[in-house]
Amino acid sequence: MILYIICGVSFVYFSVIGNYGKTFQAGFIIVVLLLFRGLITWTRSELPPALRFSVLIFITITMMLANLFNMYAFIPYLDKIEHLLSGVILFFVGQFILIKMAKRKELGGLPSIIIWFAFLFAVAMAGMWEIYEFMVDHLFGLHSQNGSLSDTMMDMICGTLSAAVTAVYLYNKARRTSKYD
Repeated sequence: MILYIICGVSFVYFSVIGNYGKTFQAGFIIVVLLLFRGLITWTRSELPPALRFSVLIFITITMMLANLFNMYAFIPYLDKIEHLLSGVILFFVGQFILIKMAKRKELGGLPSIIIWFAFLFAVAMAGMWEIYEFMVDHLFGLHSQNGSLSDTMMDMICGTLSAAVTAVYLYNKARRTSKYD
């Protein structure tokens, strides 16, 4: 609810001062939040509270702080922090998707398969995001990749690295509890 209020106030403020680009961004954040809520309702999914909270924090950091309030200029390596967070979040999204599919088909899931799927899902989504950034940059003349292959590759490495650390952590945790044997 706090995010809706901040975006609503930002929408009005940027409209009044005539900054229609920022007005659009504030409105777009509201749309993304509504789509997130709608997707959860439509799929009748019960997201773990930590995953829901992580996604909302990620939206706050990436869309609100970084873009709407231009924090890239003030927080060094904010882009890399975002990509590190995205790797962890995408790992858990991949894990959630596979577990939900396995339950729907009444299949048991081998935990090591779930971990591998979640890891590969996170890596694939990191690559898809960079493809999206490349397309948007070229279609609309933006500079989200700073025109640099190094920036793109570092973003993908950050997402992959954080997903790998998450996978190793969960695999070791599962082995200790012998849940994944």
